Amino acid sequence: MARRKIAYDAQKWRYYMDKKRLAIIFGGQSSEHEVSCKSAVTISNHIDKDKYETVFIGITKDGRWLKAVSVEDIKNGTWRESSVTAVISPDCGQKGMLLIEGAKAELVKIDVAFPALHGLYGEDGTIQGLFELAGIPYVGCGVLASAVSMDKLYTKQIVDRLNIRQAKYVAVYRNELGKMDQCVAAVEEQFSYPVFVKPSNAGSSCGITKAHNRNELEKGLKEASRHDYKILVEETITGRELECAVLGGDEPKASGVGEILAAAEFYDYDAKYNNEASKTVLNPVLPVGVAEKIGEAAVQIFKAVDGYGLARVDFFYDTVKKEVVFNEINTLPGFTSISMYPMLWEEKGMSKAALVDQLIDLAFCRQEEIYVQ
Repeated sequence: MARRKIAYDAQKWRYYMDKKRLAIIFGGQSSEHEVSCKSAVTISNHIDKDKYETVFIGITKDGRWLKAVSVEDIKNGTWRESSVTAVISPDCGQKGMLLIEGAKAELVKIDVAFPALHGLYGEDGTIQGLFELAGIPYVGCGVLASAVSMDKLYTKQIVDRLNIRQAKYVAVYRNELGKMDQCVAAVEEQFSYPVFVKPSNAGSSCGITKAHNRNELEKGLKEASRHDYKILVEETITGRELECAVLGGDEPKASGVGEILAAAEFYDYDAKYNNEASKTVLNPVLPVGVAEKIGEAAVQIFKAVDGYGLARVDFFYDTVKKEVVFNEINTLPGFTSISMYPMLWEEKGMSKAALVDQLIDLAFCRQEEIYVQ
């Protein structure tokens, strides 16, 4: 523990002597492409310009990596028309990105990366593995934590061992849907309606439906299978939707609790990003001890999945059984102007600029911990 503190202090001194180049990677091939672009703008607007020179790499929906010139380029979408390819080199000796335009190629060194990517190919350990190969410090959880946290089924299997209540579930696989009657029967044997149907790997509530009967269950399974080959069917928890932010390395801390008041029947993608009637409440009134229990459980789950840097951990408060119920963990939560993660830390007195700065500090700290013995 002491070694990390020493490394952290030394790293801050070493890296902040000169301005460093920070790469923000955004967009991506997931269903959260547009949200990622908004997160990148918010992050960029709160970077300490005295410490960092910012460069932007945008990934299109079809997987092309392009150089974006500025925040305005991201806002208006013109980065997608860029003629300059910008890719992170996996060569650890280069530690940078290759800018390619026609027959010309240029290596640009990168000191630290900030992935503003959500969902598949951004939050699931894939790009984290690329940063590891490249030897570039990066913000957020590592390969293991990113992969298991993105996959709701594997997260549940880990949390099963923590003595933390979570919604009961049945796993269904895409290749089983040809025998739909058997899939439906397996669900109906365990649960009464309504049930939630979720792709195991997806974010921002993409592909999630609530089934009130057999017909809706069949439709929900087909919809979820469009997003992933693993599907979770969960019991419905009657209660309040609550979220907690976690920040840190060896000794992560939990924020306060926020509550989601969805304008729709549940907090799906449209309710989250398109319906202005959906609201978030910071420091909601809760029964005695509930906020503390959520904070403790959030940190416990974060550690169990080998979390590092940041995560948002989501819960229900079961108003029938009067219990806290774990829902899911997001290792690269939204960082938009309406995102709960930065709002929860602002409520605790940490500005977005201070939060971004600390996340970058943690990236350097982890890199120092890896290589300094």
